[in-house]
Amino acid sequence: MSSAMVKLGDVINVHYGKALKADQRVSNGSVHVFGSSGIVGNHDKTLCSYPTIIIGRKGSVGAITWAPSGGWIIDTAYYVEIKDNNKLDLRYLFYILSGIDLTKKTITTSIPGLNRDDLYDTFIKLPPFEEQKRIVDLLDKAEGIRQKREQSIKLADDFLRATFATMYGNPITNPKKWPVHLMGDIIEFKGGNQPPKSDFIFEPKQGYIRLVQIRDFKSDKYATYIPQEKAKRIFEVDDVMIARYGPPVFQILRGLSGSYNVALMKASPKENIRKGFIFYLLQLPEYHDVVVKNSERTAGQTGVNLELLNKFNVPLPPIYYQDEILDRLARIEKFKEKIEISLNHLEIQFLSLQKRLMGF
Repeated sequence: MSSAMVKLGDVINVHYGKALKADQRVSNGSVHVFGSSGIVGNHDKTLCSYPTIIIGRKGSVGAITWAPSGGWIIDTAYYVEIKDNNKLDLRYLFYILSGIDLTKKTITTSIPGLNRDDLYDTFIKLPPFEEQKRIVDLLDKAEGIRQKREQSIKLADDFLRATFATMYGNPITNPKKWPVHLMGDIIEFKGGNQPPKSDFIFEPKQGYIRLVQIRDFKSDKYATYIPQEKAKRIFEVDDVMIARYGPPVFQILRGLSGSYNVALMKASPKENIRKGFIFYLLQLPEYHDVVVKNSERTAGQTGVNLELLNKFNVPLPPIYYQDEILDRLARIEKFKEKIEISLNHLEIQFLSLQKRLMGF
């Protein structure tokens, strides 16, 4: 069945979000607060009262989030309004935007952003409305299976963090009486580098290295590469990486390698501490929640307060006990890895189905 090609600006209105600082939100409110990469909190008032799609404007540029009940969208993101709901299905638009690399339209500054006019000029395929519904039905079924696997991974992550917290103890009360160090004395935090967009390519090539951004820890869909000689900040698969900007700020990440951009920083051991131990240590709420609450806000983004991070007191067990904790966690991680492999296979199948149905 033939499909018309239309500009987004002809079928949708794109609205700017509105700033809402963390200390202004109502944490027990029923309204979700959305940033460029998804839900970042709750509030008791709504900015958008209808189903919509969130598009990352700053930070996680081009990231797409489904918001079936609307919500409060902060100023790092756009939200979408359909002009004619009898011609364009919102859920169809969600799937088609999820398959477009909007970062290619990014304005490169110290904090890259997505221009609304460039978004309006983007072409999409618009099949008849009934065909849109058929495509959505098939993709929703596949998405449901994928979400169940993602929930299993989340449960495994929760169990890993709980096991670490039980074996390590509370870092505030320090019940095991470990020697206490300043975090900055045992961990080095080093920020990334932002090469010019003119150096970017989007396929692997000899002499090039992957430029890793925050979003890449969720998906390989928008892999970017730069010349090896332009890579000023390198990290390995087992290195601990931190999302320096948000929302959500202070995500603790690992599992990729390459060069890392300005939105990330690397947490490296200085002495007597394992990388794996750092990974779980930084996720403890006694540190993590304080960093998030005290994150600094510039240019519409929250950022990690590095001075605060370096001054945390850290009870540090000896290496042998760190290894004992990590050995216990490794058994749980093996189980989680099996689920992730299965999820990766599902992701490939889902993208193949999406491409076939939507003609990417």
